[in-house]
Amino acid sequence: MSGTGKLILVSNRLPVTVVRKGNRLRLQQSTGGLATALASLHKVFGGAWVGWPGITSDRVEGNNWRTIEEELRREGLIPVLISESLLDGYYNGFANRTLWPLFHYFPQYAVFDESFWRAYVRVNELFKEAVLSVAKPTDIIWVHDYHLMLLPKMIRDEVPDATIGFFLHIPFPSFELFRTLPWRRELLEGVLGADLIGFHSYDYMRHFMSSVKRGLSINVVLNTINYDGRLIRVDAFPLGIDYERFRKAVQDPRVRRRAARIRKRLGRAKVIFSIDRLDYTKGITQRLEAYDYFLEKHPEFRGKVVYVLAVSPSRTRVKHYTELKRRIDELVGMINGKYGEVGWNPIYYLYRYISFEELLAYYLAADVAFILPLRDGMNLVAKEFVASKTDGRGALILSETAGAAAELVEALIVNPNSKEEVAEALRKAVTMHPKEQERRLRSMQERVRRYNLMRWANDFLEGLAEAKKEQIRLRMNILKPKNLEEIVERYLSAGKRLFLLDYDGTLVPFASRPEEAVPDERVIELLSRLASTEGNEVVIVSGRDKNTLDEWFGNLPVGLVAEHGALVKRKEGDWEVTVPQDLSWKDAVRQVLEYYVDRTPGSFIEEKEFSIVWHYRNVDPELAELRANELKDTLSGIIQGSKLAVLQGSKVIEVRHADVNKGVAVRRWLGEGGWDFILAAGDDWTDEDMFKVLPSNAYSIKVGIEATEARFNVPSYEDIRKVLNTLINAGHREGEAKWLGH
Repeated sequence: MSGTGKLILVSNRLPVTVVRKGNRLRLQQSTGGLATALASLHKVFGGAWVGWPGITSDRVEGNNWRTIEEELRREGLIPVLISESLLDGYYNGFANRTLWPLFHYFPQYAVFDESFWRAYVRVNELFKEAVLSVAKPTDIIWVHDYHLMLLPKMIRDEVPDATIGFFLHIPFPSFELFRTLPWRRELLEGVLGADLIGFHSYDYMRHFMSSVKRGLSINVVLNTINYDGRLIRVDAFPLGIDYERFRKAVQDPRVRRRAARIRKRLGRAKVIFSIDRLDYTKGITQRLEAYDYFLEKHPEFRGKVVYVLAVSPSRTRVKHYTELKRRIDELVGMINGKYGEVGWNPIYYLYRYISFEELLAYYLAADVAFILPLRDGMNLVAKEFVASKTDGRGALILSETAGAAAELVEALIVNPNSKEEVAEALRKAVTMHPKEQERRLRSMQERVRRYNLMRWANDFLEGLAEAKKEQIRLRMNILKPKNLEEIVERYLSAGKRLFLLDYDGTLVPFASRPEEAVPDERVIELLSRLASTEGNEVVIVSGRDKNTLDEWFGNLPVGLVAEHGALVKRKEGDWEVTVPQDLSWKDAVRQVLEYYVDRTPGSFIEEKEFSIVWHYRNVDPELAELRANELKDTLSGIIQGSKLAVLQGSKVIEVRHADVNKGVAVRRWLGEGGWDFILAAGDDWTDEDMFKVLPSNAYSIKVGIEATEARFNVPSYEDIRKVLNTLINAGHREGEAKWLGH
């Protein structure tokens, strides 16, 4: 996919909602941060937008649905109809009673229900069908948020070359929390169907990559994941707002008149303002308790401040939310009763929907924005408040656990769970000098202005295009059918052929322990047939010790290379040492490795004749990375000035003679000359030495989609087996044809 087609946005909700009035359906604007933000992008980019229209399939029959659907599609909006029962399991169930609490660090509220999961899978399938009904090969598909984490893979399975981005707008939790989810593997694999995966902050990105490493045992290098034969990029893109929209809107005379009325109603008190959806992640009760503590510790501010607490109703049928509403009501009543006086109440409580115009008026009227979520993906309210304060007056108190805190560093950043910190921030905010307010606000405004909504979208889409280009660049080296045809043709026309084949990861998959990677019957038969074909010379070029290679392949007519080139054995010959070595170093190195085995559960030592290896495939990936780096540094200091080398392979660190490598070993066969056909295959950095010494007309194949000296890449060891079987069968068919012709 070239990425030159239209942009297809995919989110749980469309920017409009279908509502029923009597027997007729009509459209109204959707509310909510994400729908509003994406609506601005849809206006700019056009294309299509796939989402739920806000009405269930049970309620559209017998109404003017066809007319409404046509109207939606004229605007590029593709509705996904969902039944009432399916919606309940998918949205109220898995999305908001499983993922939402778990991802926001409230595991005690998470419900793990199989029926919720089945509904979630089914609705993601409905979204897939809707996307594929409008997507063309050159289109860019951008999937949004936790409701649709399975969708990227579902689309990828149907359209392998699709350009797919995924963005998560809520936090991604640490692996310790994420691992409690029974369907964690399916969700990770679902998201990994994308080419670029975006998060609001580096912390969320880091948690995701940790879960990929630890939950799927997939190698992650910096911000790149090699999965399913594709390189996937992961990055942080903090969501911005439509800055100019807010700057212009607050100049509207109607908004300013409304703000003036609010100020008049509240008197001369300093106005503290917050607006939240009713949700336990927003920290509303903790904020009220901190405000109570502030008034108690600072009685001099009683009558001089008023807290406007705006809460939008949400999920009112869910038990946790009804209990939260009751607790908020109790705290508001308690604080107003405890401190209130004639003509002044400390809290002005609004429990209703706030229109855009009214919200702007409160932003203008407020002296302090009081934004303290316990956990929030970004929190755009903080950015909206900053953008609205065109006069440079106002202070922002912001929770350190909101994604926006990483950008709005001039705010008064606090731990929302510390009443003392919050109370002190309130004191600073209401007494802050106007020049200090302006200094802080202007810095934040410049940042919010610069990294606005369009910049966020463009950065993500450019990142997606770059990720796709990198995939295409690597895919150019993928072994294609036409390449295999050429290899077969050269093979059949050759009289003298050489095969140089790595073992682990190339002919067989990796095992948790080296001794478990015993060759199966298929690979033994394959090597036997290949080696017994007239004109073929087969060499197993391995890091294994000589005894293991003799045990596994000693009965086959093949050459053997052990310990990455330290020992070689010709077909029907004896083992020879390639580089004479002094092994007195091994005791000192062994002691170091034993120390790291003791400190690293799951690791172990493998001692070979000419090298010692520390294996860490079974170690927790993050601990493994830490210990591996420590060990490399320690060993590098020990061997300094010697002829030894510390080499890191696939989940191993090996110490051996610096002059030993596979390239040196295979020169013994290459030096014979006269080879009409050479094929080499390997999977890791040790095989690069072998690829480098091959003549230009040789065929070299790297297992894994990554940069290499080899001419071609294939995704899996199974592909190497297929190549070898294709050559064997082609030779067999040609032999039969010659015999029959004779």
